[in-house]
Amino acid sequence: MAPRAVELRGIGKGFGADDVLKDIDLSVRPGEFLSLVGMSGCGKSTLLRIIAGLEQPDRGKVVIGGEDVTGLDPSDRNLAMVFQSYALYPHMTVRQNIATPLRMRRLTLAARLPLVGRLSAPAQSLREIDEAVAAAATLLQIDHLLDRKPAQLSGGQRQRVALARALVREPAAFLMDEPLSNLDAKLRAHMRDELAGLHRRLGATFIYVTHDQVEAMTMSDRIALMSEGRIEQLGTPDELYRRPATLTVARFIGSPSINLLPVDISGEGRIHSHGHDLGLAVNDRKGAAATLGLRPEDLHPAKTGMAVRIVRSEMHGADRFVHCHLMKDEAVRITVRLTAGAPLDADADGLLHLGFRRENAHLFGDDGLRRALAERDEVAA
Repeated sequence: MAPRAVELRGIGKGFGADDVLKDIDLSVRPGEFLSLVGMSGCGKSTLLRIIAGLEQPDRGKVVIGGEDVTGLDPSDRNLAMVFQSYALYPHMTVRQNIATPLRMRRLTLAARLPLVGRLSAPAQSLREIDEAVAAAATLLQIDHLLDRKPAQLSGGQRQRVALARALVREPAAFLMDEPLSNLDAKLRAHMRDELAGLHRRLGATFIYVTHDQVEAMTMSDRIALMSEGRIEQLGTPDELYRRPATLTVARFIGSPSINLLPVDISGEGRIHSHGHDLGLAVNDRKGAAATLGLRPEDLHPAKTGMAVRIVRSEMHGADRFVHCHLMKDEAVRITVRLTAGAPLDADADGLLHLGFRRENAHLFGDDGLRRALAERDEVAA
């Protein structure tokens, strides 16, 4: 089946007095891999369940392929959902687990019965089901596991079986609710590659829920970052990383996390941190208090600049993370990302001065929204 667009129009949902989703508008393009990402409780799983039909919205519409499906049962939406828990039938073999959605759709109740059903089911239907199961198992490299039961499989193999069971349905879109969270770190990284490759091969629409920003950044065409029932920003991984629209997005995206400095804006529009002129300015001078965001890789040791004291240094293979605190305010923590062999130029007491790439600085107002920096020739010291 050709991939379908999925549209959410003004979706709202509350549980008791809590408004969990607040008028969500979202358009997922045909064949797109879109991730819903955010902290626990932001509403991303509820939104996915509404798309699937497992929850009904209090207001708004769900439109799939141009058709309003808001009132349809989950079974009538032609969507495939992959759960965190795999949801495999423990008494069935892998072959039977994968075949189940096809048997439920294509065979009568009598034909689905064990033993007797095999005799009464149309031979053509059984052959088509067997071929679909074999094709999905081959695509996901689990064809050698078809006669095993879930208890005999590893976590990664179980996840592949769950994906194969979704795949055979040829759905309008795949919905995935944190499908990798039960796997260990190494297997999770491997399965990220598997999922991204599967998406490329199928060209299908994927809507993927995760709290792990690394998963979202590495697999997605676009990311919808959610917070408190709203979409804070929708864009490509690069857009969210390089131009976060809000302080919430800046905090969430990036590893190590972005450094945040409280700054003051003078009457002339220049930006200062604890009396130190940072070589930045704004044209719009409303509000004297703001927050400056600096990515760890955009900081570097300098002869003059922000004075910090080194707290500890960590080696991460080719990278070195240097954790510091601001000399004039120990509560402000700074992380610098350097190559492993880069010199630090710190004194015996761990005192270090830092400069930064001015063009990569991010400024946020006291309302948390991004503010534009002025175009100036000066650079930070």
